[in-house]
Amino acid sequence: MDTDDRPIGRILTRREVLALLGASAAALLVGCSATGSSGTAGTPVGSAPAIAPVRPEATATSGVQPALSPVATLAPTAAPGESSAPVTAAPTANLNAGVSRPAPACIVRPEQTAGPFFIDTRLNRADIRSDPASGVVKEGLPLLLTFVVSQISRAGCTPLSGAMVDIWHCDAQGVYSGVRDPRIDTRGQLWLRGYQMTDANGVATFTTIYPGWYPGRTVHIHFKIRITNAAGQVYDFTSQLYFDDAISDAVFAQAPYAGRGRRTTLNQNDGIFRQSGDQLMLNLTPLDQGYAATFEIGVNLG
Repeated sequence: MDTDDRPIGRILTRREVLALLGASAAALLVGCSATGSSGTAGTPVGSAPAIAPVRPEATATSGVQPALSPVATLAPTAAPGESSAPVTAAPTANLNAGVSRPAPACIVRPEQTAGPFFIDTRLNRADIRSDPASGVVKEGLPLLLTFVVSQISRAGCTPLSGAMVDIWHCDAQGVYSGVRDPRIDTRGQLWLRGYQMTDANGVATFTTIYPGWYPGRTVHIHFKIRITNAAGQVYDFTSQLYFDDAISDAVFAQAPYAGRGRRTTLNQNDGIFRQSGDQLMLNLTPLDQGYAATFEIGVNLG
């Protein structure tokens, strides 16, 4: 788990953006992007979590991602032997308190590598903390993660419903489920994995935990968005989300993250983060328990 393969994709130039969107849509993109690299997730409610929040500075979005690449198929139904029903884990009432639904925004993000640990689980669920087979729930600081997916066209920016959003990441000890590596074999387990379909507002929300770390990588969450256009083509966009280092250090000083020693890789010395990771940062809002974050992304279906 010391590598996630090489980065992929590139950022379009301003000239290419204007050619893609047209002058009016490009103006809309600039206006929406002025808020920063990612939106906030509602207003803090109640008291801050046990781990004192550290607020990162907003990072302006300066680049955009090219059109999604078509792939062969998209099959949102459950695979044989795997459940597509939501899996209920720990209560999430406090997580959802006071979090508002954001408006769509045309913010185009850079694509990054999926790494070696993607599994097409077909687990349709909002709470991904548990293993569907054993029911074991992964411990960690709760994180309410909301995606707002929009479609960019010459006509402007509109919410994209029916997009399949997958997320997956390591647990508090830096381990992924469903894989085998020299340290551990977690095949047959599927905690911290799952997908949601975006609703009419382009929104998909997950309940998970703050990810841990493993050697060679900074703290991150993988995500994949798959969409079928009107012509039946399926498009695939894959990238990663990142966290402010100061917040990660505060989180990792507490159980169940503590005890592993000081992490080896920060954002600035992660080779994949340096490939436009500043445009994939999450702005965190403290909740009664844990944090919430909203990530806005615009995609072009061609």
